[in-house]
Amino acid sequence: MAIHEQYEPKSTRTGDVDMKLEVIVIPVSDVDRAKSFYTGLGWRLDADVSGKDGFRVVQVTPPGSPCSVIFGANVTTAAPGSAQGLHLIVSDIEMAHAALAARGAEMSGVFHDAGGVFHHKGADQRLPGPHPSRSSYGSFASFSDPDGNGWLFQEVTSRLPGRIDAQRAAFTSASDLASALRRAADAHGEHEKREGGKHDDNWPDWYADYLIKEQAGAKLPT
Repeated sequence: MAIHEQYEPKSTRTGDVDMKLEVIVIPVSDVDRAKSFYTGLGWRLDADVSGKDGFRVVQVTPPGSPCSVIFGANVTTAAPGSAQGLHLIVSDIEMAHAALAARGAEMSGVFHDAGGVFHHKGADQRLPGPHPSRSSYGSFASFSDPDGNGWLFQEVTSRLPGRIDAQRAAFTSASDLASALRRAADAHGEHEKREGGKHDDNWPDWYADYLIKEQAGAKLPT
């Protein structure tokens, strides 16, 4: 075999190419109604651009999200309301539930799945309340937009191993960081109890270690 046939250019190797999901397209029947709904939830309006023959693109972004949402006129052939299972990851399911309910979203109650892992389709095997042990990935709440496109909150506090590079851990919003600091404070309080109630002067280092390891899915300090 010729040398040039054996060589695979680096640019064609899938594993070497970053593929960042930054936009999803959802189908709506009334663009202005959808725009009012999503901006009413507090989502940032990035663009509202019109073109020829009724073409229109609206882009909004949920708070703290690296991925935006696009809807409009003549942007998709999908039936309005057919987008389902769109997940919004939050660090505190009850706080997120209350925030959107206050903005007028018709929320389901907070729930977990009977199997204790990912939720089933629709409302199958839903049990009321957050996951009994409040385990990461296990608590949900759902809502829909005016067309019926379905969204879910999923509470994630500690990532599975390998999901986050510990050297690149970051927080996407002040509220996300605040929630993580509260969890670190609670855990550090338990740490001080185990140490006989003695004040830990190195608590900043302990907090930092906890926050990084929680995001990376590593074993947490005790």
